[in-house]
Amino acid sequence: MGKLELAQTLSKHTGRVWNVAWHPKENAFASCGEDKTIRLWKKDGAGYVNKVVLTDGHKRTIREIAWSPCGNFIAAASFDATTSIWDKRSGEFECNTTLEGHENEVKSVTWSKSGHLLATCSRDRSVWVWEVEEDDEYECSAVLNAHTQDVKKVIFHPEKEILASASYDCTIKMFKEDPSDHDWICIGTLASHDSTVWSISFDKTGDRIASASDDKTVKIWKEYAPGNPEGVSTTDNESTWKCVCTLAGYHTRTIYDIHWCKVTGLIATACGDDVVRIFKEDEGSDSNAPTFSLVSDNERAHSEDVNCVAWHPEGHVLLSCSDDGDIKVWKYVD
Repeated sequence: MGKLELAQTLSKHTGRVWNVAWHPKENAFASCGEDKTIRLWKKDGAGYVNKVVLTDGHKRTIREIAWSPCGNFIAAASFDATTSIWDKRSGEFECNTTLEGHENEVKSVTWSKSGHLLATCSRDRSVWVWEVEEDDEYECSAVLNAHTQDVKKVIFHPEKEILASASYDCTIKMFKEDPSDHDWICIGTLASHDSTVWSISFDKTGDRIASASDDKTVKIWKEYAPGNPEGVSTTDNESTWKCVCTLAGYHTRTIYDIHWCKVTGLIATACGDDVVRIFKEDEGSDSNAPTFSLVSDNERAHSEDVNCVAWHPEGHVLLSCSDDGDIKVWKYVD
């Protein structure tokens, strides 16, 4: 069994803290919330200190933030139906661009590995893909209407320009650009959850996805490419994603977020029962029917719903944030 040890509690936001995101290269992170601010935190001595507060970018709650791969930009998705882009190349972060077009709250934002693509999703049921031009102009290259309900989460594949989205319609959709005409197309629908899929996270290679749902389960999906040795059927020369594991009976309320650590392989979940849980894949587990064990179960990790969990890019340190207004820094010890 492992153990999550609380290292620090940070209480600068007023109201719910919706999201936390690690800087890709520095020992720093950003947070956002109901107070319409983005706070930047940096390791200073033994703990993290709030160095910068970014305000005036949005008129309503900021739901999610994402760092560009180079670390020079932050994209922020807001309930005011816009996405702001903050640029620090001048030395300090400035909001130089606001992306408009969604009809309702923007719920999630994500960058591709190259930094040349940005994706957003909204309560308006759509997913938008934006191309980042050389002059830092953002051009909408696709509006994807594959979902029938509110879209909760978008994430890019860790290596390829493949986009995954999770929705209130209980499904996960996979998208990629069609090289023949540059249109973005839906290349797969992952359907096994019985209720809203709140969050999704790729593993290190992008060959598997973990999903978290209102149905209180975590599901592990595996990609089967055309001609796979297992004989799983595929269509149109596209991969099939198959649910190979369901983790049930651990969570007592909605699972709002999930993050698969790219270093350790540990999976963290954020739940409406105020608990942060850590799962580990069992040694010798069959890749086509893997098994995972609960290795840490932090009761009362927060005093209210846990909204987000985020592993440090180097592993072992985990952030969580909550409706209780706190951000917590945890260290995972084997």
